Amino acid sequence: MVAGLDISVKQRLDEARNILITSHVRPDGDAVGSLLALGLALQDAGKNVQMVVAEGIPPTFRHLEGSGQVRKSPDGTFDTFIVVDCADFKRVDKTLHIYGAPDLNIDHHITNEQYAKINLVEPESVATASILTARLPLWGLEITQPIAAALLTGLITDTLGFRTSNMNPQALRQAAALMEIGVDLPELYNHALVSRSFQAARYWGAGLSRLERSDGMVWSTLTLADRKVADYHGNDDADLINVVSAIDKSAVALVFVEQHNGQVKISWRARDKDIDVSKVAAHFGGGGHRAAAGAMIPGQLNEIQPRVLRTTREMLGL
Repeated sequence: MVAGLDISVKQRLDEARNILITSHVRPDGDAVGSLLALGLALQDAGKNVQMVVAEGIPPTFRHLEGSGQVRKSPDGTFDTFIVVDCADFKRVDKTLHIYGAPDLNIDHHITNEQYAKINLVEPESVATASILTARLPLWGLEITQPIAAALLTGLITDTLGFRTSNMNPQALRQAAALMEIGVDLPELYNHALVSRSFQAARYWGAGLSRLERSDGMVWSTLTLADRKVADYHGNDDADLINVVSAIDKSAVALVFVEQHNGQVKISWRARDKDIDVSKVAAHFGGGGHRAAAGAMIPGQLNEIQPRVLRTTREMLGL
């Protein structure tokens, strides 16, 4: 990153007094970890900070210090508006759009739309948490143990436990440095990637029973009825995509999740580092990384699925 951008970010944070920080809807581990890490670091520096996620923090990440501070809506006025780990401002909860264009956008998605006054976007970083791990000290902010735990959670989740095709030596060095601050990597790994509720496991069962494979793709489907039977209260796939993407002899994995609002959420994962699924997600109004991307498409599941499969096959040459 250009040194001048570091200076601009530091100056903006030094001048800030009342700060609003948010991320994208349906926050994942990198969104939550980055939000908490930056929010706690700025609080430690004497700033008034409100961290806002309209849907609240997912149960998987509520063990992280600071998660109890996260609000579902802001209260008051702010001189600085920051968005982390979000490529598209449309993915920020619409109630926050009244604050206008963000002052700072910190992200690693290759599809980032550069929507803020200052855009710190590094697509080569494995996670937004990786960017913050490298930059917080440069901005005069200390990485304490709770902040290190949040950052390491971001690294773990966005790399699926350091196994995505975009992994690099820097991320491993950062993980080691965060552990040296006093973070328990096995415990965080278990919280983020291993431990699942009984309801989530039942939900997985419905999806695994519908596995299909063709032309280098493997996919599954989760319906609203599946969610009700399993008593699963999330609107995501409970990370089923990570299981489906582990199936061998498949270049691309997809999971289709029916939503209450007449939409379908699609997740893509690429096993081959030469395949870029973000361009397929972008075609459908979504975004992400080369190896992992997603989109929300309005319409009926039985109409959307064949169209998405056909487009994925054509765009990726499968």
